[in-house]
Amino acid sequence: MQAALLGRKIGMTQVYDEAGTLCPVTVVQAGPCTVTQIKGVQTDGYDAVQIGFEALRPHRATQPIIGHAGRAGVKPSRVYREIRLAGPAEDVQLGQTLTVETFGDVQWVDVTATSKGKGFAGAMKRHNFRGMGASHGVERKHRSPGAIASHGNVRGGSGGPKKGKRMAGQLGNVRCTSRNHKLVAVDAENHLLLIKGSVPGPNGGLVFVKTSKTRQSAAK
Repeated sequence: MQAALLGRKIGMTQVYDEAGTLCPVTVVQAGPCTVTQIKGVQTDGYDAVQIGFEALRPHRATQPIIGHAGRAGVKPSRVYREIRLAGPAEDVQLGQTLTVETFGDVQWVDVTATSKGKGFAGAMKRHNFRGMGASHGVERKHRSPGAIASHGNVRGGSGGPKKGKRMAGQLGNVRCTSRNHKLVAVDAENHLLLIKGSVPGPNGGLVFVKTSKTRQSAAK
């Protein structure tokens, strides 16, 4: 099974790497997570492992969650996530505790989280538009997004704005994945991962760290 854990983003700091270069890193307190369910092709149609993070007191959980966790012999958790597998899960057991030590041989990770919500934003801030000209004689519409629609039909569409048109609206507060971060260090004693660069979400936000999907750990 690939290394994957749920955790909380602590914040950013700086550390020196092996070459003596100052490296900005994000500190993530990952795990410990418990294996709450193991899915297989025969029973569920696909292979996956479900993990739970942050144990809850029973009176703060619902009866279905309590029963679900009880079948694994663990306490109910606040958050659950699935890890899809290419084949049957043979190296994990129901109720097993996963820690940051599973990232011991991993060099590159992907981080999934909910980005910071920044409210309603204009087209320039939201989509990085250049804006209109500001020379002499130009109307004062420098931050305008320009034309938003035409009366010409596109393959049966109406004359209104086409789907996907980049306009003003909600900025941030979406689930996104930041890929190919170098895993600088693993602190097993304090359950910490030091990940190079910035990752989505605010300090204290929930993050899902897993082995990089597009960059192999052997390629350094």
